[in-house]
Amino acid sequence: MANPSPKRKPRPLSRGRDWVRVGLWVALLFSVLIWAVPLIFMVFTSLKSEADIFGTPAFVPPWAPEWGNYVEALDRGHLLTAGGNSLIVAIIKVPVGLFISAAAAFALSRIRFKRQRLLMGVIALGAMVPIQVAIAPLFQVINGLNLLSTNLGLILPYIAFGLPYQTFILYGFFRQIPEEIDESARIDGAGNWRLFLTIILPLAKPALAALFILDFVATWNEYSIALALLQSQDSWTIPLALQGFQSQFTSSYGPLNAFTIMSVFPVLIVYLMFQRYFVEGAFAGAVKG
Repeated sequence: MANPSPKRKPRPLSRGRDWVRVGLWVALLFSVLIWAVPLIFMVFTSLKSEADIFGTPAFVPPWAPEWGNYVEALDRGHLLTAGGNSLIVAIIKVPVGLFISAAAAFALSRIRFKRQRLLMGVIALGAMVPIQVAIAPLFQVINGLNLLSTNLGLILPYIAFGLPYQTFILYGFFRQIPEEIDESARIDGAGNWRLFLTIILPLAKPALAALFILDFVATWNEYSIALALLQSQDSWTIPLALQGFQSQFTSSYGPLNAFTIMSVFPVLIVYLMFQRYFVEGAFAGAVKG
């Protein structure tokens, strides 16, 4: 009887995998440095006096923080007024725009009607139109409506320019939701609105959370339309207030950096709030299928 062949020892793991992991960590650390170093320098500069800014290297932390730079930025830069205007515009525009876009995407993906593909092509084409092309006619329309230097006059164009892109993205997401769910809901007596509000929107939380973050950041930082439509200083948003503060106090690097840091806080808070829901929804969707 033949002797059984000896068991082969398992081969050691390839060292190439370790090098791949090292390369990934190096790339990650390099990316973090690229994004973190300018922010750290900005924080250091915002806490330095004018003498320390010009007398010490940028990477040296302030030993005696100059908190007066933040007070000066709040007072002379009208940060609270501009921040309040930006917050009102973003809080109204982002949810309203997302709801309208979601309703339009639901109609295009679930309701059959004539010229459906043509309408979808027009919406996709609208997402490619640059804002700068429409600023002149937009100014005439808003001026004719007597809405210059008002929050409503800024919210309406923001919603209009955001609809094509958001509708196009949500349309693709809604198409991935199985239509068998619709059939089950309709058997239970659900109409289009009930199907949209109670089934489709909850399933679309990952896409809605991601779009909310992106749209909030884009609305908060938008400059071109705000520059054309906001004529008075009391109606300025954050980008216009930052430009005005920089033009008046070009050498005040401490207050200028303090102004910039404080203007980023609302965006950071919104991102941290909705990122958790986005990640949870994305993992839940991956587990389900």
